[in-house]
Amino acid sequence: MKKVLLTTLIMMGLNAVGQNVMSPELLWKLGRVTPLGISKDAKNIVFKVSTPSVEENKSTSKLYTIPVTGGNAVEIKDTKAILADKNVSPDGKFLVYNEEVKIEKVLGKDFYPNLTKSDAQIYDGLDYRHWDTWNEGKFNHVFYKENKDGAKGIDILKGETFDSPQKPFGGDEDYIWSPDSKSIFYVCKKKAGTAYATSTDTNIYEYNLETQKTTNRTEDNLGYDTAPQFSPTGNLSWLQMKRDGYESDKNDIIVEFKGIKQNLTANWDGTVGNFIWSKDGKNVFFVAPVDGTKQLFTVNFPGLTRIAITVRQLTNGDFDVNDLVGFAGDDIIATRTDMNHAGEIFSYNLKKNTWKQLSNVNTETYKTLALSKTEKRYVTTTDGKKMLVWVILPPNFDASKKYPTLLFCQGGPQSPLTQSYSFRWNFSLMAAKGYVVVAPNRRGMPGHGVEWNEQISKDWGGQVMDDYLSAIDDVAKESYVDKTRLGCVGASYGGYSVFYLAGIHKNRFKTFIAHDGVFNTVSMLGTTEEVFFNNWDFGGAYWEKDNAVAQKAYTIFNPATLVQNWNKPILIFQGGKDYRVPIGQGQEAFQAAQLRGIKSRFVYFPDENHWVLHPQNAQVWQGEFFKWLDETL
Repeated sequence: MKKVLLTTLIMMGLNAVGQNVMSPELLWKLGRVTPLGISKDAKNIVFKVSTPSVEENKSTSKLYTIPVTGGNAVEIKDTKAILADKNVSPDGKFLVYNEEVKIEKVLGKDFYPNLTKSDAQIYDGLDYRHWDTWNEGKFNHVFYKENKDGAKGIDILKGETFDSPQKPFGGDEDYIWSPDSKSIFYVCKKKAGTAYATSTDTNIYEYNLETQKTTNRTEDNLGYDTAPQFSPTGNLSWLQMKRDGYESDKNDIIVEFKGIKQNLTANWDGTVGNFIWSKDGKNVFFVAPVDGTKQLFTVNFPGLTRIAITVRQLTNGDFDVNDLVGFAGDDIIATRTDMNHAGEIFSYNLKKNTWKQLSNVNTETYKTLALSKTEKRYVTTTDGKKMLVWVILPPNFDASKKYPTLLFCQGGPQSPLTQSYSFRWNFSLMAAKGYVVVAPNRRGMPGHGVEWNEQISKDWGGQVMDDYLSAIDDVAKESYVDKTRLGCVGASYGGYSVFYLAGIHKNRFKTFIAHDGVFNTVSMLGTTEEVFFNNWDFGGAYWEKDNAVAQKAYTIFNPATLVQNWNKPILIFQGGKDYRVPIGQGQEAFQAAQLRGIKSRFVYFPDENHWVLHPQNAQVWQGEFFKWLDETL
């Protein structure tokens, strides 16, 4: 009888095991896949799997290979024997690498050597801290040396108070060899102090090994120049944003051919994430956000011929294409995610337009789970535009029931809200806890044209707030939404959105949750480290009394000016090492709520930055997040 029942359940797709749902504990047991490249013989993909341990409060990593055609993954100990090292010069004679170098006097004991117990820090300009670390006078520098044991390294930025790789996230992708092994190309923002904090003008520099001279190859461009690559036919290419101070400007692919710089994506209404060249050097493949997802595109490189430059979208579906690893025959190797699945390695056949999953690090785990369902809908905004809204429904969704519903406010503010998979703001987990999640692609998100993306700058509290409310009001019309149990949650700019909506929501929401959100635009300008961001998005400084745009940012669009309207419970998360949205933002918001007599809670993580990276802190975060919703929604 039991066997018959089990068979029946399986045939119905209702395997009892499959009715488990995602939990915070399970989420932080999933393996995290990082592709490292394709083996020298082009037969295998090399990748790393990092697995967090809540008990040990750290992650451990293992290396694997898997055939490019699919098959079983095999653990390996290192990659030296099978993976080409991009940092070895093409002729094999030299190795390029990076080290941190102490250059500037900053610490009290630097200036007063006899005061060895002093912990003072002395600065004459901004950039005294960045992301989650303080400037101690140390800088990342690029070195090269002969490719043999015992060789002495040469610092190609000797004495320069600049970083390459770029801080805080740059790695060895910030420097490459020229095909002839005679030059090293590297990314650097050669500005210091206050000039560094107010500019995005990174450039690509060429250091010639023979002359030891450095040339700025992108001096004519005032914005970001990043991600240098050489095509298989020897053409230097990179990603470029045009405007200084605008970190979310349109990102284009630039190719230098016979001394002429060509913008391959200038006439395409989108922004490039990352790219690789085809093996014949005739096409560039790239990833870009589009319509609430990230997809694979291609653009041809015509050289100096009259052939038209054409951008084509190759893939489509409710998933994100992320890392581009390389090529295997007619296949391009990439990673993919969706809101229910963490990243895995896939191949995409460029002739058949078909996908094949290669790695299966978490496949067996997902087979045991009932997963959420994601739906696309298009909502008409107050200014008559069509806005994509993701609606994530709980596992085993029953439309005849009523569900508490969360409006998710994306950060950035100009970051895409796509089929990504977060280990903190995990939509699948929220849905598994019984919540409908409404995630609008509001103004300011790439993937809907440059104009849509740019409209949020200098208008933080304007149309975008109407977009949020249009999204939740539209979905709340559904019979399955419990209109008396609506919550509003978000981080960073999403946290700003929570603070702002708490002052204008007109009792739509029953509770709010903000993580590392901007609460007071005035004090934000005074304490954040990348000042160019505030200068651009706020339109200037608060003391510019004749600047009407800036004054609006610091008054009308300042959540701190709306606290008198707060009337619902609010939970505030804050990282102690978050220098992008510093601790005072969370403190001010919590203090205001407490003094107003509003039920509120402050969850402080002293050792976390803008994110929550430690496994045990992540469990606390999830515990407090859902506990708060249980209490207030």
